[in-house]
Amino acid sequence: MGLLTRMETVFKSKMNKVLNKMEDPRETLDYSYEKQLELLQNVKRGVAEVTTSKKRLQLQRAKLIQSNEKLEKQARDAVAADREDLARLALERKAALQQQVDGIDREIAELEKQEEKLIASEKRLSTKVEIFRTKKESIKAQYSAAEAQVKINESVTGISEEMADVGLALERAENKTEEMKARAEAIDELMEAGTLEDLTGNRDDIERELAKISAQTNVESELAKLKAEAGKGSEKEKTGEEKKEV
Repeated sequence: MGLLTRMETVFKSKMNKVLNKMEDPRETLDYSYEKQLELLQNVKRGVAEVTTSKKRLQLQRAKLIQSNEKLEKQARDAVAADREDLARLALERKAALQQQVDGIDREIAELEKQEEKLIASEKRLSTKVEIFRTKKESIKAQYSAAEAQVKINESVTGISEEMADVGLALERAENKTEEMKARAEAIDELMEAGTLEDLTGNRDDIERELAKISAQTNVESELAKLKAEAGKGSEKEKTGEEKKEV
C-alpha cells in the first residue's frame, strides 16, 4: 500500500512538472478573464430578468388598480340607484382585487430588493473584472518581455559559446604557428653552427671532402702569396728560387 501511494505521489509530481512546462500563464489569465466575463454576463442577465419581472408585475398592478377604480364607481352608482346588493358585490370584488394588488406590491418590493442587490453585485464584479483585466494585461506584458529577454540571453549565450570555441581554435592555431616558427629558427641556428647538415643540397660525402680539400688549397695558396709579397717566404722557397736563377 505504501509503495502504491509513493508511486502515485511520484506520478503526480511528474505530471505537475509536465503541466508546468506546458502551461502558458498568458493563456491561463485570458481563460480566467473569460470566465469572469461570463459570470458578469450572468449577473447582468439576472438583473435584466428581475427588472423584466418587476415591470410585468407593475403592468399587472396597474390593470388591477384600473379594475378597482371601475368597481368603486360601480358601487357608487349602485348606491345611488338604491341597489345596495350590487354595491356590496362590487365592493367585495374590489376588496379581492385589492388583496391581489397588495400581494403584487409585496412581490414588486421583493424584486426591487433583489434588483438592488444584483445591481450592486454587478458593479462590484465589473470593478473586479476591470481591475483583473488591467492586471492581466500588465502581467502578460511583463511575461512576454521576460520571455523575449530569456530568448535573447539564450541566443547571446549560444553566440558566446561559439565565439569561445572560435577563440580557442584561434589560440591553438597561434600557438602552433609560434611553435613552428621557433622550430624553424632553431634549425636555422643549428645549420649555421654546422651542427646540422644542409639536407637540401645534392652533394654526397666525396663532394664534401673534395670541397674541403679545395678550400684548404685555396687557403694555403692565398697564404703563400701574402708571405711572398711581404718577403717572408720560407728558406725552402728562397733556395728554390736561387737555384732557378743559376
